[in-house]
Amino acid sequence: MFCNQCEQTAKGTGCTILGVCGKNADVAARQDELVAGLRRLAAVALAARAAGVTDTAVDDFAFKALFSTLTNVNFDPADLTALQRACADQARALAAKAGLPLPPAGWQDFIAGLPLAVDAFSDNADVRSAMQILLYGLKGVAAYADHAAVLGQRDPDVAAFLYEGLVAGTALAARDYDLDGWVELLMSCGKTNLRAMELLEAGNTGHYGHPVPTPVSLGQRKGKAILVSGHDLADLEALLEQTAGTGINVYTHGEMLPAHGYPRLSAHPHLAGHYGTAWQNQQKELPAFPGAVLFTTNCIQDPRDYADKVFTSGNVGWPGLVHCTGRDFSAVIRKAKELPGFAEDVPGKTVLAGFGRETLLGAAPAVLDAVRAGKLRHIFLVGGCDGARPGRNYYTELVEKIPADCLILTLACGKFRFFDKDLGSIGDLPRLLDVGQCNDAYAAVRTAIALAEALGCGVNDLPLSLILSWYEQKAVSILLTLLALGVKNIRLGPTLPAFVSPAILNLLVENWGIAPISSPDEDLKAILG
Repeated sequence: MFCNQCEQTAKGTGCTILGVCGKNADVAARQDELVAGLRRLAAVALAARAAGVTDTAVDDFAFKALFSTLTNVNFDPADLTALQRACADQARALAAKAGLPLPPAGWQDFIAGLPLAVDAFSDNADVRSAMQILLYGLKGVAAYADHAAVLGQRDPDVAAFLYEGLVAGTALAARDYDLDGWVELLMSCGKTNLRAMELLEAGNTGHYGHPVPTPVSLGQRKGKAILVSGHDLADLEALLEQTAGTGINVYTHGEMLPAHGYPRLSAHPHLAGHYGTAWQNQQKELPAFPGAVLFTTNCIQDPRDYADKVFTSGNVGWPGLVHCTGRDFSAVIRKAKELPGFAEDVPGKTVLAGFGRETLLGAAPAVLDAVRAGKLRHIFLVGGCDGARPGRNYYTELVEKIPADCLILTLACGKFRFFDKDLGSIGDLPRLLDVGQCNDAYAAVRTAIALAEALGCGVNDLPLSLILSWYEQKAVSILLTLLALGVKNIRLGPTLPAFVSPAILNLLVENWGIAPISSPDEDLKAILG
C-alpha cells in the first residue's frame, strides 16, 4: 500500500505497511480500486451529460462512494467491494439510459465489477502533487455534497465538476494540463466546494433552523445513555425522535457538539449535553461511557475492547460492528437499555455553541464599531481538524496567548484543544465564538466577506488572520476554497501536507503567502506587530 492523504501519514511521507489511521493494505487497495472505478463512472457520466442525460441517483452514489474513501470513514473491505460493484452497475445503467455504446475496450474488468488496476499518478513530482491535491479536494467536495444531498440540496454543476476532476486526474488525461492548467483545476475545485458548503448550510438551516448561541452541558444526567459522534445531523434527529419518551438521554461527541445550537434539535429535552473531546481521543474516552455509541459519517477508530456497544450508520464501516440502515436505530436503543447508564447526576461546566452565520452577521455592527473604536484589535480564526501528532498543543498555547482585545472564531474538532476555556468577553460578545463543524466553514467565509464589504475593503485587508490545523481531505477542499477566494497569508499546521511538492509549495507561498506555523509567540508577534 501507499497512502499519504492525511496529516499523520507515516514518517511524513506515506503509510506503506499499515495506515496510521488503522486501515490495512487490503482496505487501502480496495479504496484505491473504488476511486479507479469512480473515474470510469465519471467518464460515462460526462458522456451522458453531453448527450443531455443526467441522473441524480448516480450523482448521489458518486458522492457517497468517494466519501467512503476519506480517512477514518470505512474500514470494511466487504463494503468497499460492494461499492465498486455498484459503481459498475451504475455505469452500465447510465450508459443504457443515455443510449451510449458500451464503455471502451479495456474496461471489461470494471463492467464485470472486478478489482481494477489502480490509476497511477504522474512520474513528474509536480504533476503528481497537483493530481493528489485535486483528488483529495474532490473527496472533501464529495463529503459536503453527500451531506447536502441527504437534506435534499443538490446542484448538478457540483456533480459535473466532480466527474470532470475525476477524469482529469487519470494519468492519460493529466498529459493535457501544464502547471497553470492544474492550478486552474484546483481553483475550480475550491469554487465547487464553496457551492457544496453553501448547499449544506441551506439544508441544515432550512431543516433545523439557524443556529443560535446555546449553552451546552459537559456534565451527565442520571439514566440510560447514547453517545452520537460524526457529523450527520439527520441521523441525530432520527435517533432523538426514536428515543423520545424512553428515558434515554442522548449526548453528542466530537463534531456533533454544534448540533445543540440548532433550534429543532435542541428542542428535544433529552439531548442532554456533550461528552468527550476530539476524534483521536475516543479510545481513551469511550470505554468509560456507560451507554451505546453511534458513529455517523467519519472519525471512527478501532473500537478495540468496547466494540460490543458501538454501532455505525451512513458511510461508516468497521468489520464486525452492527450497521444501522434506513435510520433504524432500534439496535442502538436496545443496547442502551441493557447498559447501566449514568448512576447519578454529575454537574459540569457549560460551553457555548451555535454562533452560525445569522448570529455572526447580526453581531457584525457591534464588531465593526469595536474595530473603529479601537476596542477590538484583531480577529483570529483558529480551527480545523484535530489529531494526535505532537505539536498540536501549539493551538492551545496560541489561544491562551492571544491578547484580550482580540476575538477568536473557531470551528471543527480543532477547537477541542481550547473549547472549554473561559476567555472572557469584549463588550457583549464572548471572545471565543464557536462557528460549528468543519461543515460550517461556509458561515465563517461569508461572515468575513460581509465584514470586508461593510468596511469597504478586501478580505485580506481585514484585521483577520487564519491559523488552521488540518488532518484529512475535507480540510484540503476548504483550503482550496479559501485560495480560490483569494484569501492570503494563511498559517497552516501542524505539518505541511506530504503530497505537496516543493514547486507547488513555492507557488502557494508566492501567490497566496501560505506559511507553516512556527511558535505562538513568533506568530503573534508577526501578526500583531
